[in-house]
Amino acid sequence: MERCRVTDTTQFKRDLIHLLPRLRRFARTLTRDAADADDLVQSACERAITRIGQWQTGTRLDAWVYTMMRNLWISELRKRKVRVGQGVVDAETAELPSSLASSEDSTFAGQVGRMIEALPEGLSAVLLLVGVEEHSYSETAEILDIPIGTVMSRLSRARAALRDGLNRSGGSALRQV
Repeated sequence: MERCRVTDTTQFKRDLIHLLPRLRRFARTLTRDAADADDLVQSACERAITRIGQWQTGTRLDAWVYTMMRNLWISELRKRKVRVGQGVVDAETAELPSSLASSEDSTFAGQVGRMIEALPEGLSAVLLLVGVEEHSYSETAEILDIPIGTVMSRLSRARAALRDGLNRSGGSALRQV
Protein backbone atom coordinates (compact mmCIF):
# COMPACT_ATOMS: atom_id res chain seq x y z
CA MET A 1 0.00 0.00 0.00
CA GLU A 2 1.43 3.35 -0.99
CA ARG A 3 1.45 6.04 1.67
CA CYS A 4 0.29 9.57 0.97
CA ARG A 5 2.85 12.01 2.29
CA VAL A 6 1.60 14.58 4.79
CA THR A 7 2.10 17.93 3.12
CA ASP A 8 0.62 20.20 5.78
CA THR A 9 2.49 19.54 9.03
CA THR A 10 0.84 22.57 10.62
CA GLN A 11 -2.60 21.00 10.13
CA PHE A 12 -1.31 17.65 11.36
CA LYS A 13 -0.07 19.28 14.57
CA ARG A 14 -3.36 21.17 14.98
CA ASP A 15 -5.28 17.91 14.63
CA LEU A 16 -2.96 16.26 17.15
CA ILE A 17 -3.50 19.09 19.63
CA HIS A 18 -7.26 18.75 19.15
CA LEU A 19 -6.94 15.08 20.17
CA LEU A 20 -5.14 15.79 23.45
CA PRO A 21 -8.15 15.47 25.79
CA ARG A 22 -9.11 12.15 24.21
CA LEU A 23 -5.52 10.93 24.27
CA ARG A 24 -5.25 11.79 27.94
CA ARG A 25 -8.48 9.91 28.72
CA PHE A 26 -7.18 6.83 26.93
CA ALA A 27 -3.78 7.13 28.61
CA ARG A 28 -5.46 7.40 32.01
CA THR A 29 -7.38 4.21 31.26
CA LEU A 30 -4.18 2.39 30.36
CA THR A 31 -1.94 3.72 33.14
CA ARG A 32 -4.38 4.26 36.02
CA ASP A 33 -2.16 7.18 37.10
CA ALA A 34 -2.35 10.88 36.16
CA ALA A 35 1.42 11.45 36.00
CA ASP A 36 2.04 8.30 33.96
CA ALA A 37 -0.85 9.27 31.67
CA ASP A 38 0.66 12.71 31.04
CA ASP A 39 4.05 11.15 30.28
CA LEU A 40 2.44 8.63 27.94
CA VAL A 41 0.54 11.32 26.05
CA GLN A 42 3.72 13.35 25.67
CA SER A 43 5.67 10.34 24.41
CA ALA A 44 2.92 9.39 21.95
CA CYS A 45 2.66 12.94 20.59
CA GLU A 46 6.41 13.17 20.24
CA ARG A 47 6.51 9.86 18.40
CA ALA A 48 3.61 10.87 16.15
CA ILE A 49 5.36 14.09 15.18
CA THR A 50 8.70 12.41 14.55
CA ARG A 51 7.03 9.68 12.48
CA ILE A 52 4.66 11.92 10.59
CA GLY A 53 5.86 10.38 7.33
CA GLN A 54 4.44 7.01 8.38
CA TRP A 55 0.90 8.29 8.81
CA GLN A 56 -1.42 7.77 5.86
CA THR A 57 -3.37 10.90 4.97
CA GLY A 58 -7.08 10.09 4.97
CA THR A 59 -6.90 7.53 7.79
CA ARG A 60 -7.97 8.22 11.36
CA LEU A 61 -5.26 10.07 13.22
CA ASP A 62 -6.76 9.16 16.59
CA ALA A 63 -6.60 5.42 15.90
CA TRP A 64 -3.00 5.74 14.72
CA VAL A 65 -1.95 7.61 17.87
CA TYR A 66 -3.98 5.30 20.16
CA THR A 67 -2.15 2.31 18.73
CA MET A 68 1.16 4.06 19.21
CA MET A 69 0.19 4.94 22.78
CA ARG A 70 -0.81 1.38 23.58
CA ASN A 71 2.46 0.03 22.24
CA LEU A 72 4.46 2.63 24.19
CA TRP A 73 2.63 1.65 27.39
CA ILE A 74 3.30 -2.05 26.84
CA SER A 75 6.99 -1.23 26.38
CA GLU A 76 6.95 0.84 29.58
CA LEU A 77 5.37 -2.00 31.54
CA ARG A 78 8.05 -4.37 30.29
CA LYS A 79 10.74 -1.90 31.38
CA ARG A 80 9.15 -1.56 34.81
CA LYS A 81 9.28 -5.30 35.37
CA VAL A 82 13.03 -5.03 35.11
CA ARG A 83 13.33 -1.93 37.33
CA VAL A 84 13.12 -2.18 41.09
CA GLY A 85 10.72 -0.05 43.09
CA GLN A 86 8.26 0.89 40.34
CA GLY A 87 4.65 0.30 41.25
CA VAL A 88 1.19 0.90 39.93
CA VAL A 89 -1.24 3.19 41.73
CA ASP A 90 -4.33 1.40 43.05
CA ALA A 91 -7.61 2.48 41.48
CA GLU A 92 -8.91 3.43 44.96
CA THR A 93 -6.10 5.97 45.54
CA ALA A 94 -6.00 7.46 42.03
CA GLU A 95 -7.26 10.99 41.52
CA LEU A 96 -10.25 11.45 39.23
CA PRO A 97 -10.69 14.71 37.33
CA SER A 98 -14.18 16.12 37.41
CA SER A 99 -15.61 19.07 35.54
CA LEU A 100 -19.28 18.38 36.27
CA ALA A 101 -21.30 21.15 37.88
CA SER A 102 -23.70 19.50 40.31
CA SER A 103 -22.57 17.51 43.30
CA GLU A 104 -24.89 14.65 42.30
CA ASP A 105 -23.26 14.48 38.86
CA SER A 106 -19.80 14.74 40.43
CA THR A 107 -20.60 11.93 42.84
CA PHE A 108 -21.96 9.75 40.06
CA ALA A 109 -19.00 10.51 37.76
CA GLY A 110 -16.57 9.67 40.53
CA GLN A 111 -18.39 6.46 41.29
CA VAL A 112 -18.42 5.37 37.64
CA GLY A 113 -14.81 6.48 37.15
CA ARG A 114 -13.64 4.39 40.11
CA MET A 115 -15.61 1.41 38.80
CA ILE A 116 -14.06 1.77 35.35
CA GLU A 117 -10.57 2.08 36.82
CA ALA A 118 -11.21 -1.00 38.95
CA LEU A 119 -11.99 -3.06 35.83
CA PRO A 120 -9.15 -5.11 34.39
CA GLU A 121 -7.17 -3.11 31.80
CA GLY A 122 -8.56 -5.03 28.82
CA LEU A 123 -12.14 -4.29 29.83
CA SER A 124 -11.61 -0.62 30.67
CA ALA A 125 -9.70 0.11 27.45
CA VAL A 126 -12.43 -1.45 25.31
CA LEU A 127 -15.15 0.38 27.24
CA LEU A 128 -13.38 3.71 26.78
CA LEU A 129 -12.67 3.26 23.07
CA VAL A 130 -16.17 2.03 22.15
CA GLY A 131 -18.36 3.74 24.74
CA VAL A 132 -16.62 7.09 25.16
CA GLU A 133 -14.49 7.63 22.07
CA GLU A 134 -17.14 6.02 19.82
CA HIS A 135 -14.76 3.84 17.84
CA SER A 136 -16.28 0.94 15.97
CA TYR A 137 -15.61 -2.58 17.14
CA SER A 138 -13.25 -3.16 14.23
CA GLU A 139 -11.31 0.05 14.93
CA THR A 140 -11.04 -0.90 18.59
CA ALA A 141 -9.83 -4.38 17.64
CA GLU A 142 -7.17 -2.84 15.43
CA ILE A 143 -6.05 -0.31 18.06
CA LEU A 144 -5.76 -2.95 20.78
CA ASP A 145 -4.51 -5.66 18.40
CA ILE A 146 -7.18 -8.16 19.47
CA PRO A 147 -9.90 -10.06 17.55
CA ILE A 148 -13.24 -8.29 17.10
CA GLY A 149 -15.00 -11.06 19.03
CA THR A 150 -12.77 -10.28 22.00
CA VAL A 151 -13.80 -6.62 21.75
CA MET A 152 -17.47 -7.58 21.87
CA SER A 153 -16.94 -9.99 24.76
CA ARG A 154 -14.90 -7.50 26.80
CA LEU A 155 -17.38 -4.71 26.16
CA SER A 156 -20.25 -6.90 27.29
CA ARG A 157 -18.40 -7.94 30.45
CA ALA A 158 -17.39 -4.33 31.20
CA ARG A 159 -20.95 -3.06 30.82
CA ALA A 160 -22.30 -5.88 32.98
CA ALA A 161 -19.71 -5.16 35.68
CA LEU A 162 -20.65 -1.47 35.68
CA ARG A 163 -24.36 -2.28 35.85
CA ASP A 164 -23.80 -4.71 38.73
CA GLY A 165 -21.63 -2.22 40.59
CA LEU A 166 -24.15 0.57 40.17
CA ASN A 167 -27.02 -1.69 41.24
CA ARG A 168 -25.12 -2.72 44.39
CA SER A 169 -24.33 0.89 45.27
CA GLY A 170 -27.73 2.30 44.44
CA GLY A 171 -26.28 4.35 41.56
CA SER A 172 -28.67 2.87 39.05
CA ALA A 173 -31.33 5.22 40.36
CA LEU A 174 -29.16 8.11 39.13
CA ARG A 175 -28.36 6.90 35.64
CA GLN A 176 -28.75 3.94 33.30
CA VAL A 177 -25.62 2.29 31.91
